Amino acid sequence: MLLPHAALVASLTSMRYLIALLALAGVVVSALALQVHYSTGVAPCSINEKWDCGIVNHSPFAEIVHIPVAAIGISGYLALAGLALARRRFLTFLVTGAGFCFALRLTFIEQFALGAWCVYCVISQALIALILLLSLGWFTAEYLALKRAPRTA
Repeated sequence: MLLPHAALVASLTSMRYLIALLALAGVVVSALALQVHYSTGVAPCSINEKWDCGIVNHSPFAEIVHIPVAAIGISGYLALAGLALARRRFLTFLVTGAGFCFALRLTFIEQFALGAWCVYCVISQALIALILLLSLGWFTAEYLALKRAPRTA
């Protein structure tokens, strides 16, 4: 049986791997969206007029300064995986918060400007929201553990 402190250390260690794994899933989803961005055929996620990745990924909002948003997503998720594996808890939380706000902005564009949803983008939004919650918990657990640690002079 694990002691409470040992259980906390084990959960904090596994949390960084979970965040890195979810970030790698985000890389895959962003890569799929990037493929749709550069394709000229029918997108594999074109379900109907409301769920069409092609409409979203070929819109003027799909690029920022001629850089596809999906490519920005790939680099953001790779940065998150690297930060998590490097145990940079607070920085992971900050970068995830910025990524969440960016993804939320894109979600509003899908809803109000385009009127169409991208399946890959919705999955990415769910992933970044989950990573945000996990990174907040990861950072908070470390903060509380340090606060409770005995102080030496």
